Parts: sequence; structure tokens; C-alpha cells
Amino acid sequence: MDEALLARRLECCEVRHLSAGTDLLRPGEPNDTIYVLLSGELWVHLSPEARADQSIPVAVGECIGEFSAIDQQPVSALVRCEGEAVVLCLQGEFFWRRLVPLPGVARNLMRGLTHRARTANRLTLEALRERLELEHLRKELELARELQAGMLPLRHPLVPQRPDLDISARMEPAASVGGDFFDAFLVGDGRLFICIGDVSGHGIGAALFMARAIGLLRSLVMGASCPASVLEQLNASLCEGNETCLFVTLFCGFLDTASGRLEYSNAGHCPPLLVRSGQVTELPLPQGPLAGVLPRATFSSMETHLERGDLLFAYTDGITEAEDGDGRPFGTEGCQRLLGTLHNAALPGILDALRSELHSFSQGRSLEDDCTLLLFRRT
Repeated sequence: MDEALLARRLECCEVRHLSAGTDLLRPGEPNDTIYVLLSGELWVHLSPEARADQSIPVAVGECIGEFSAIDQQPVSALVRCEGEAVVLCLQGEFFWRRLVPLPGVARNLMRGLTHRARTANRLTLEALRERLELEHLRKELELARELQAGMLPLRHPLVPQRPDLDISARMEPAASVGGDFFDAFLVGDGRLFICIGDVSGHGIGAALFMARAIGLLRSLVMGASCPASVLEQLNASLCEGNETCLFVTLFCGFLDTASGRLEYSNAGHCPPLLVRSGQVTELPLPQGPLAGVLPRATFSSMETHLERGDLLFAYTDGITEAEDGDGRPFGTEGCQRLLGTLHNAALPGILDALRSELHSFSQGRSLEDDCTLLLFRRT
């Protein structure tokens, strides 16, 4: 290549100085100029979000803009100056008529085009692989959601063989899977066991910890005499191998179905609401630490009497901590107001009304935390 001749022909070309953040080429714009980077930093971003893993650096001496200049199609990628840069501007007609005929120019251009095409192909394959992995993950999460739903008694009523025990519940995870759980089933001696729990955080980790907790509960309840002993054994088991430092808040109790005596215990959970004759009060709770934190923690029990027609409402803090547009929480006041009005309605209808009220309050925004509701009435 005659470098002197090439230098003389380039003397008439514009040299442009670019500041940091300047877009040299934008997708969709027409372009008939080929730019040569003389110094500084230029990046070709293949995605509109300018992701680093889908971007190509332009080396000093390389051309940019040659694709659109060759095929006369709009620019397909974003070219941005990340730091100060200096580029040589070669107008299309000048490039083809005065430079390409020079020996070596066409070969260098083809070499640059080949390198750029190979890099673009590699990034495209990586993006395709990433999309396939994301699609596989979505399918796995959907399967996990179905499996988790299968672990919870979502039917109504929860204890169909006992029409005097009306129980209904609903769990809505903030993500595909969540850490909230509930349960209600008859123990062999005629008692009803009920519980509601909330694993710290949400997502896959919380869901796995939730599965462990509810599995342990169902086995421990069968040989337990009181709810405090259930929590002590559950807590000791959850502390074993808990390197992730997850924990559970939990309310649970045994109801004597004949007398209405409810003995209950608590592990840092929010107090249920008791509705009697339209009056809503918080159920007094015994002090109890979080489950899964202190291996030798002890728990205590309290008891109350549920009369015919009484309504017990247990929940996780996903409902009370939901916020409106101004950041104000829904709180227990929203639940108390609705329960006081609808306490005689069918339990699924009360759950629907609570969820609708929460949706309106939060102005349709997605939940920030898992939301679980449990209603129990002696009929």
C-alpha cells in the first residue's frame, strides 16, 4: 500500500472529536459515512439496553458504520463513545471512489468486516443460549409453583368431613413461589390442628425452607401434646444445617372440636384477629422467638374459648405491610374494618373481599411480599 498516497487523500477528510456519552450512530438512522477510530473508546451495543455482555469494543484503527454504508440500510446497532474519542469521517462516495481502489484498502476492509461478523455471531449465540436457559428456568419455576400449591390444602372447606368446622385459606406468592404456608387437619384424638407461617424472604430459597418446615410440622403434630412442644421440636430441627440463616414466624394451635377450647403458641408471628358478634379484637399472644434461630429456644402456650359463630382470622404480614401510592401500609385496620362488616358471610367471599380491598388499596401494584390468609369459624 502506498501510504504517502493514502495520507494525501485522507487530508481532506473531517476529523471529529467526541465527548463521553456521545452517540455516534443510533439504530434506525440512515448513514453513508464510514468512521475510523483514531483514539479513545467506542462501543457497539447490540441490545437497546446497552448491556455490557452484548457489546463490542472498537479498537483504534478499526472502522465503524461500514455495514449501513455498504447496503444503504438504516443503522442496526448503537455506537456510543464511552470516553473521549477522535474519529476520521469518510463519506461514502469518497470512500468508494478514492480509497477502495488503492491496493490493500479493500482487503483490510474485508478483514474488519469478517472480524465484526464473527463477534456478532458469537454474541448472538450467547444471547440465544441465555434465552433458552431463561425459558427452561421459567418452566422449572412453574413446576415448582404447582408442586408447592399441591403441598397446601387449597380446597374449601379444608375439613369437609366436619361441617361444624368451616375453614378456608388462600396463599398468593410475591414471586413464582413463596415462603408462606398454612395447614389445618384433624388429629387422631379429635383435635383440630391449625397453623400459618411465614419464611423470611421469598422466592426459591424461602419455598424450599417452607417445604421443610411444613413437612416437619405434619410429622411432629401427631405425637405432640401441646403447641409449645411442637414449636420447640420444629425450631430445633430447623436450626440444624441452616447455613442460609433463614427463619420462620409461626402461629399454631390445637382446637378441642367438642368444647371449643383453643390452645395455641407463637413463634414471632403477627397476632390473629378474633371476630365475635361483629367486634374485632387481636388475640393475645405468648412471647416466642423466631423458629430456626436459637437451637434451645423455649416456647409457651395460651388458651381461649371459641364460641359457635366466632371467626378467627390469621394472616402473614404481606397483607398488613402492603402500601398505597404514598407509602402508607394497609395495616390491620383495613382487615378489621372488612371483617367487622362481613363476618357472617361465606369464608371464600370474605377472602375475595379482602384481596379485592388490598388490590384497590395498593392501586394494582404487584405484591412486595407473599400474602396468606386463613379463616376459621365454628358453625
